[in-house]
Amino acid sequence: MYLKTLQLRQFRNYQDQKVDFSAAKTILVGNNAQGKSNLLEAVELLATLRSHRMARDRDLVKEGETIAQINAHLERQTGVSDLTLTLRRNGRRSVALNGETLRRQMDFLGVLNAVEFSSLDLELVRGGPEGRRNWLDTLLIQLEPVYAHILQQYNHVLRQRNAFLKNNVETFHGTSLQSQLALWDAQLATAGTRVIRRRDRAIKRLAHIATAWHGNISGSTEILEIKYAPNIPLEDNQPEQIQQAFLAKIQQRTLAEFRQGTTLVGPHRDEIELTINQTPARQYGSQGQQRTLVLALKLAELQLIEEVVKEPPLLLLDDVLAELDLSRQNQLLDAIQDRFQTLITTTHLGSFDSQWLKSSQILFVKAGELTIQNSK
Repeated sequence: MYLKTLQLRQFRNYQDQKVDFSAAKTILVGNNAQGKSNLLEAVELLATLRSHRMARDRDLVKEGETIAQINAHLERQTGVSDLTLTLRRNGRRSVALNGETLRRQMDFLGVLNAVEFSSLDLELVRGGPEGRRNWLDTLLIQLEPVYAHILQQYNHVLRQRNAFLKNNVETFHGTSLQSQLALWDAQLATAGTRVIRRRDRAIKRLAHIATAWHGNISGSTEILEIKYAPNIPLEDNQPEQIQQAFLAKIQQRTLAEFRQGTTLVGPHRDEIELTINQTPARQYGSQGQQRTLVLALKLAELQLIEEVVKEPPLLLLDDVLAELDLSRQNQLLDAIQDRFQTLITTTHLGSFDSQWLKSSQILFVKAGELTIQNSK
């Protein structure tokens, strides 16, 4: 797949900027806080309808404006597509495909596929489980766009069940309360089972790819293991068993939930365990080893999406080369070659060899405006 053009209107610090991509690799050069990352974020939003910066829509609209818009023209083996995402400071976002507004945002997903790799991704190893869940959910949305709807359903039931618990803190008496809660339990278990099964399946597929990449990068001196550790006991990926285990566990925690006014059981508390040589990665070794792990995860994401959608996704590299040592930079750049259309942000061109620079489109970014490098 190839992103031909991208237009940003009143998005972040861009007023009205169109980019025509003319090479497999585009390097965006500029000082910090000029808008390089904003451009990659726009592509990520078109691919997943999510931002890894976890921004609210109002933060994406340029200061003083009410609406922002991202437009893109994409070429794929199956044909060409025009994508439009409209963001509102006070109101709901809307999406359009080939000029037609879509009623279900889910139908917009899967048209453009992209993997973002930013310096923030080191938090995948160092940070808490929420970051790892978000990472897995974003990947799943691209592998299986219906997952966005499944996750939305689960979060909707979770919010309503939490409100019920909060309104009845320490008043768990009487059969009417218990029967009301039983209805929420059943809905949570049904929706949660769908989330758990898909997460489990995705991690199993990703794990062996990431382990192979990790072996390549580390010279087979370290063994990476990735395991899904759901909050519900998971012996078998069968819906009936998971649902029964879910209900059994939630019933054990009912009193604690009423005391705390929140749901203590379900996939919103899952963990993805990353271990190197059987030691938890966040406690293991140097920053360099943690970076190797994240690099292996990102390369595995690219490969898995390519296997599933039958086309290489876009790769968005946001200021990561500076985070990697020379050996890991070379591993990454060698893996890319011209296989993936790649957008790279950097503060200087020193990380790239002359061959890379010759085969790349180079754009300079300053205060939300792009200029093309003059050809010599």
